[in-house]
This record gives sequence, structure tokens and C-alpha cells, in this order.
Amino acid sequence: MAVSETSELQRGAQRYLRTAMRAPLLAADHERELARRWRDEGDERALHELITAYLRLVVAMASRFRHYGLPMSDLVQEGNVGLMQAAARFEPEREVRFSTYASWWIRSAMQDFVLRNWSIVRTGTTSAQKALFFNLRRLRARIGDISDSAMSSESRARVAHQLGVAEHEVDNMAARLSSPDRSLNAPLAEDGEGEWQDMLADDAAGPEAEVMDAHDSIARSALVHAAMSDLSDRERLIIRERKLEEEAVTLEALGERLGISKERVRQIEGNALEKLRRALIARVGDPVAAGYVG
Repeated sequence: MAVSETSELQRGAQRYLRTAMRAPLLAADHERELARRWRDEGDERALHELITAYLRLVVAMASRFRHYGLPMSDLVQEGNVGLMQAAARFEPEREVRFSTYASWWIRSAMQDFVLRNWSIVRTGTTSAQKALFFNLRRLRARIGDISDSAMSSESRARVAHQLGVAEHEVDNMAARLSSPDRSLNAPLAEDGEGEWQDMLADDAAGPEAEVMDAHDSIARSALVHAAMSDLSDRERLIIRERKLEEEAVTLEALGERLGISKERVRQIEGNALEKLRRALIARVGDPVAAGYVG
């Protein structure tokens, strides 16, 4: 990003903060009147006054999420989205201040943003996991477990009980929070020799294993083909359509094709499979011991 663009962003952020801090606070009656005018009449001036009065709430809440390492401007932007959602859903007849109602929407918007952007790995999917993500540090500090090392069994049990999650989930989340994402292209040492991806194990099969797998596949195919010769034409058709095709034909469809009931197709299929089993045993003995079946 160019220096001029960075300076412009900084000036924009400063203007936003000045606007947020200078906006007058609203009395409860006037707040409800603005909300009613926006809801019932679509009065955009009323909406602007209502939103501007609570920009300071967005800024204050954004500061609580700064320790996740995300830009303050992005947090404020997400909070503004939550503030607008609150204004769209607020019911002025209820005896609730708009600030109280909006706080939930602002916090929810920021939390979703943090979960989406804090790590390239999805962090929290259930409400319990989200609560664990956002409260683990605070709960550890409360019980005096503030080190970056592994949690004690007692601390882990207390946190798990308080948040209603399994202890292994507490362990996993603690490890995630203490170990941020690292680029696979990051150097292993200061001299720049080697990268972290060089240390990853290759789980792919080697050339010898690939050749052996291909040889075994050919041998199995030849064995099944030879055993199929012991079946009648109708039995071979049923086994091929039911067991050897990517999408098995239904019993009913085969019955209509052969002019028999689907129950009769099932009986022929069972008898054919038994004949195949005996044919295989006659050729190789135990298929498992011979290595043809895992």
C-alpha cells in the first residue's frame, strides 16, 4: 500500500473517532422517537442521528478485541454493520435502551469477524466452541493459570465445567491460542536455509508401493474374471450390474429387465455370490491369507 493511501486511511480513522466522541448522548425518550421515525417513516435523518450517537459504543467494543491482532479499522467497520442491524430490528416500544440492544449486535458482528479472520483454520463452529475461544484466556487468568504451558488437569476440568465443553476441547483450544498460524514458506533458521514445508512428511505412496498396488489390482481383476466363468449368463449379468458397476442397478429394474420379481433377483444374487466365494477359494485358498482381500 502506498504511503499516501496509508496516510489517508489514518486521517479517515481519526475523523471517525472525532465524530464518535463529539456526538451527543441521547435521552431515552428522544432515542425511542428516533427509532420510531426510522422504523415507521423511513426517516434517514433520524437513523443518522441514532447511529452517530452510538459510534462511541462501536469504538469501545472494538478495543476489547484488539488483542486478537486484527486491524482496529476492520473491527470498527464490522461493528458498524452490527449497529445498523440493531437499528433495523430495534422495537422502541420495549423498555430497553438502544445501547443495550445494539451492544449484542455489535459484539456478535465483531466476534464473527474475529473467528473468520484470526486463523486460516476454522476455529469455532458451535456456540460452546465460540464461548471457549473468547473466554478461555479470561477464565485461565481468573483461576491463576496464566502461563503459556499446558494447562493442569485441575484448570482444564474447571474451565470445561464452567463452559460446558469436553476437556479435550479445552486442551485443543489452548494449544491453538498459544500457537498462531505459521507460513510453510517461513525459514527454519535466521540464515534462510530451508523452510518449514521441508519438514512435512510425504504420505504419498512410493514408486515401489505404487507398482505393487497396480500388480495386485491386475491380479485381483484376473482372479474375479476367472471365477465369473463359473456362473451362468444370468448370474454374471446380475453380479456385474449389482456389484461391478459404479452405480448399482436396483433389484426392481433388473427384475423388469429379466422378467422376474425383485425377490427372485435377490435370491439369484445371493446364490451367485456364494458360488463366486467357492470359486475363489478353489483357486487361491483363503483370499485374505493370499493377500487378495484386506
